[in-house]
Amino acid sequence: MTFKSLLRQFLIWKYKHISEQQFIYALSILVGFLAGIGTVSLKNLTHSIRLLFELDFFKDYQSSMYFIFPIIGLLLVYIIKQTWLKKHIGHGISTTLHAISKLNGIIPRYNIYAALITAPLTVGFGGSVGLQGPAVSVGAALGSNTARLFHMNTKTRMLLIGCAAAGAMASMFKAPIAAIIFAVEIFSLDIAFGSLVPLLLASVSAVITSYFFLGTDVLLRFELIDQFEINDIAFYIVLGLVTALASVYFSKVFFAITNFFKQFESRAKRLLIGGLAIGTMLYVIPPLYGEGYGIMNNLLKGDHLAAIGTTPFNLDLSNIWIVIALLLGISVFKAIAMTTTFGAGGVGGVFIPTLVMGSALGNAFAKIINNIGFDFHVSESNFTLIGMTGLMAGVLHAPLTAIFLIAEITGGYELFVPLMLVSAISFAITKYYVSHSIYTLKLAERGELITHNKDQNVLMVLDIDKVIETNFIILKPDMTLGEILKKAVAKSSRNHFPVVNDKHEFLGVIRLDDIRHMMFDANLYDKVDASSLMHADYGIIDYDHDSMNDIMEQFKTTGAWNLPVIKDGKYYGYISKSKLLTAYRRQLINFTQ
Repeated sequence: MTFKSLLRQFLIWKYKHISEQQFIYALSILVGFLAGIGTVSLKNLTHSIRLLFELDFFKDYQSSMYFIFPIIGLLLVYIIKQTWLKKHIGHGISTTLHAISKLNGIIPRYNIYAALITAPLTVGFGGSVGLQGPAVSVGAALGSNTARLFHMNTKTRMLLIGCAAAGAMASMFKAPIAAIIFAVEIFSLDIAFGSLVPLLLASVSAVITSYFFLGTDVLLRFELIDQFEINDIAFYIVLGLVTALASVYFSKVFFAITNFFKQFESRAKRLLIGGLAIGTMLYVIPPLYGEGYGIMNNLLKGDHLAAIGTTPFNLDLSNIWIVIALLLGISVFKAIAMTTTFGAGGVGGVFIPTLVMGSALGNAFAKIINNIGFDFHVSESNFTLIGMTGLMAGVLHAPLTAIFLIAEITGGYELFVPLMLVSAISFAITKYYVSHSIYTLKLAERGELITHNKDQNVLMVLDIDKVIETNFIILKPDMTLGEILKKAVAKSSRNHFPVVNDKHEFLGVIRLDDIRHMMFDANLYDKVDASSLMHADYGIIDYDHDSMNDIMEQFKTTGAWNLPVIKDGKYYGYISKSKLLTAYRRQLINFTQ
């Protein structure tokens, strides 16, 4: 018996014995498990690659390896992309958001293994990026294809993608509550019972999977020792301002370097320029090597010497101001190193580098306060955590995720007040200067960003091809009135007729009302032609550039009931307001069921 016949029998059995809601719960557990497996695989593959470089042979050439290894990793990723995958691998979360908004949640199967192979090579060889984005990409692809396998509808498919994202986050950090908030905040899922229970089940399933394979080992482990002091509130406000400025810097650098690499069409040239740049940065500042969990964990333990590690320069690390300068250097160059890794063709995520930059900045800020000479003393570990929160809230535009992730990592909520304060300040200021996060800016510019605005989301997912009507009789400008009546009016139930030239370019429109008064005057049949009767339409829809939101706005401002569509500069068809509103109402029902 074939797999397809077995699946068909199962679906028939499911239809008879299991409700749709119960089956969604079961699938959310399955998707959480698969996302957990994907995340664990990413961790283990990356860790295995790193173990190779801990051999004594490589330790003897450690400084040189910081320069060479990242270039080797990027070269391997380039070879895999060019010879095997031959497909584009986008940033995990941005690609997933695009699939939700424009592809009805359909994610190609190759996304399951593409990031699973290329991300460990990038990070394992020292690329200055994280694994969270690839983990979400792998999980989302698994969620999408699981939904397709069991013939689930579009809304359920999108929900399972959110479950997979929550599962990847929960498995990565063993923080299930933050994972749910992450899925809701980043993927704009509705907080309703129907979606909340699957998210809970997926997060728990992924966390259990992570515990089963990795035990109690966590990437970030810290227990609060120093309590929140109300006297430090002014310092936390200043830290909020500092992390906001750092978030704006991080975002601007990301977009600037990304645009710089876009000017090189050759991937090989990007690899050469980016590889040499990242190799040089890692040689000069070794802590930028890899994801950077060592930096965060050592700073939280209070061991800044271990966090900084060995540098190629004979610096006096007993001088606290040199340590502060190095930590600020890590903060400044982490964003540059990360984006350069992307520009060179590496595959990874933004999430972890954001935390690394925030931890170094928060720790340096606390050290400045403690050593500035005014007899102040603040908790360096607490400010390290709060710095991570501020960067996450600002760069990712995810203040709630930032608050609950750090709260779960510390195992308590004693720092809730400064977490909320710094997150709010950082997010509000960054939002003013950078309207969208790194994940969403390009999507927002194209009108493809899913948000919590249900009306906009419904318009966004509408397929323009399904509302375009192409069965209009087309007129030529030299057609006489008699020909128009005989070849168009007599054969059509429409009341308007587009006029195009020999190149199929739209010239104007003739409506039935325009010729009604002369239809029965035979003397005019050969004297009047289409070019003298046609006139401009109320507006024109550009198929290649206008979003559904733009189209709806055109209908609103022009008051028209029908508007012509131009594709590649040529006439393509018409969209009627009635058909658009009918499609909108149907899609709205799907969103609100």
